[in-house]
Amino acid sequence: MDLLQASAVSKRYGGIAALSGAEFHAAAGEVHALLGENGAGKSTFIQILAGAVRPDEGMINFDGAPFRAANPSAAQAAGISAVFQELSLIPDLTVEQNIWFRHEWRSPLRMIRRKALREKTLELFARYAFPAIAPDQEVRRLTLADRQVVEIAKALARDPKVLILDEATSSLAPRETEWLLGLATRFAGEGRLVIYISHRLQEVRQVAKRVTVFRNGQTVAAHDTASVSDDEIITEMLGRRMERLYPERRDTATAKLALKVRGLSAGSRLRDVDFDLREGEVLGVGGLQGHGQRELFQALFGIGKSRGSIELWGREMTARGPRQALTGRDGIALVPEDRRGQGLLLSKSVRENLTLAVIPRFSSGGILSARREKALVAEMMTFLRIKAKTPDQVAGTLSGGNQQKVVFGKMLLTEARVLLLFDPTRGVDVGTKGEIFTLMRDLAAKGYAILFYSSDQPELVHVADRVAVMQNGRMAAILEGAGISEDGILRAAMIEKH
Repeated sequence: MDLLQASAVSKRYGGIAALSGAEFHAAAGEVHALLGENGAGKSTFIQILAGAVRPDEGMINFDGAPFRAANPSAAQAAGISAVFQELSLIPDLTVEQNIWFRHEWRSPLRMIRRKALREKTLELFARYAFPAIAPDQEVRRLTLADRQVVEIAKALARDPKVLILDEATSSLAPRETEWLLGLATRFAGEGRLVIYISHRLQEVRQVAKRVTVFRNGQTVAAHDTASVSDDEIITEMLGRRMERLYPERRDTATAKLALKVRGLSAGSRLRDVDFDLREGEVLGVGGLQGHGQRELFQALFGIGKSRGSIELWGREMTARGPRQALTGRDGIALVPEDRRGQGLLLSKSVRENLTLAVIPRFSSGGILSARREKALVAEMMTFLRIKAKTPDQVAGTLSGGNQQKVVFGKMLLTEARVLLLFDPTRGVDVGTKGEIFTLMRDLAAKGYAILFYSSDQPELVHVADRVAVMQNGRMAAILEGAGISEDGILRAAMIEKH
């Protein structure tokens, strides 16, 4: 018998149908994957289950009874907890305070019993073999991956019957990903249900017994995972056959150096890094997560203090900072790790986000040219195929893939020809991934130089011309030609050189 049954569920926002008669059926004791492009209706559906959104029509039955949660607290009380792709943690609180927020143990005088808070946190961590994170650590000091782990702990602390994981591995390293997949399997094995949303079909096959596919707000297919191929799933998601995910790799690199880095160090995480990036090249950056990749990209973009030599198009960069990096065609632009927290102003429009860094391009004497701004925005939205109702749509209401396209558009409008792309396909659907990879190769062919970090090793193998592997804050190896493989990247990342 199904633990969760959703029938004819619909939700409209103005004239836009986010869901249109969607169906979903899942049983206790299984991991059930929910797949679809960004904008297919997955987020709206799980927000309805989690009590964050109310449906306009349809029926949901949960654990044998009609279900409609008035708010997230009601959904949690009923036994449904969600880990959304966009985190909900409070940066100024500690790990344990976030996990038990509004569920703390208190004394008769209403004071929080900190000893009980610590004990319950450690019990939860031990029960699910959580990666080592200090309960008293402030969340603002954690990496994005560790914050994701805390968000998972927060959901599990409610002891739910249904656990929704929305792209929960998108910021995790391989080791933490394996831990989470094991946790999902164990959780389902206890007679509960995991709804697993991911754009990584390899993970889906590893963990999910069944899969349901949404497209354009409707359910288009449901399968036993073992009975359907990846190509069939992708075709159902897109409504068309996708010829290839990765574009043909062409040798467009020239002998001209776009970036020459020597002895670059920052804090204790980045140490004496040397490498060259050529015009027309896509240079991948790999290695186990947390070995200095983030610090490398930040140092190159001028975030924080760094030491060493950086030559950009043959000229030494002396003054360093984001303002100095963004200097027109000879500059550097960054697509950051956290698009919502670092790349976008979510409350502002698509238009404002796209043009924020290039206001001088359509202003003169302090007067803005609305006509010129409109033309720039329209050109970029068409070029990147950004799906927004109008340029004035609030960026925070876009799907994850379209938000990432806005970040790309903002970067491209700076006209910088050295591009730093930090995990640019994190949490976006397979169709948008293909568009991003094609864009990267097209830009390289036009003479851009691209430094590209990915937590997904196959992306590095299929997209990069060379791969620089980092280990303990240093460049452990630079792989070329036939040496670029998942096995080669992993070996270079793990075998320490003396």
